[in-house]
Amino acid sequence: MPALLQKELEKLKKQILFLGAMVEEHVDMAMKAVEKKDAALAEEIIKADLKVDELEVEIEEECLKLLALYQPVAEDLRFIIAVIKINHELERVGDEAVNIAERMVYISTRQPVPVAFDYKLMSEKTRAMLKSSLDAFVNMDEETANQVRLKDDEVDAINREIYDHVKQSILENPDRGGYLINLFSIARNLERIADHATNIAEEVIYLIEGIIQRHKKI
Repeated sequence: MPALLQKELEKLKKQILFLGAMVEEHVDMAMKAVEKKDAALAEEIIKADLKVDELEVEIEEECLKLLALYQPVAEDLRFIIAVIKINHELERVGDEAVNIAERMVYISTRQPVPVAFDYKLMSEKTRAMLKSSLDAFVNMDEETANQVRLKDDEVDAINREIYDHVKQSILENPDRGGYLINLFSIARNLERIADHATNIAEEVIYLIEGIIQRHKKI
């Protein structure tokens, strides 16, 4: 039975990494749509999210099946619990990519308002965090997972800066509040993706150490 369980766990690992690659691609596409103001690409992301939802359900069902069939303990049990939580975090990342795409569709139909910021640095940092959190999972790398947790504060700081810029722009362009709020919402969605990446990193640490890191400072 242990050999059979290990085979199933390896299959489960491949599934969660496939989901991770899928949502990474959706985030990349969403930010490309923002950069190029490409509403058609944004619509593609919205439609593609159904595949993310389907795979998330499939992975959760597989986890529950393994728990029932094999009644795993110790590291194997921690692995399945971590996968259930990471699975949920990745599905939420997919939802945030959809949210960005929906904001882009709205923005593309409106006259632009000049603003004193862009999303380049925030996007780069957020996407790097997501990639690193998944790399940490693949390699069981606690140091990389901790680096992801540290970088979350950097993304939060950029989000606050963008908020200040948007607030000022609304004061200067009170009739364009809806457009500007949608601009800020994209930053907020990126900040949430960074939060989900941090949560994944914390699950990796739990998997390695058996200690729950949530709400703990490094």
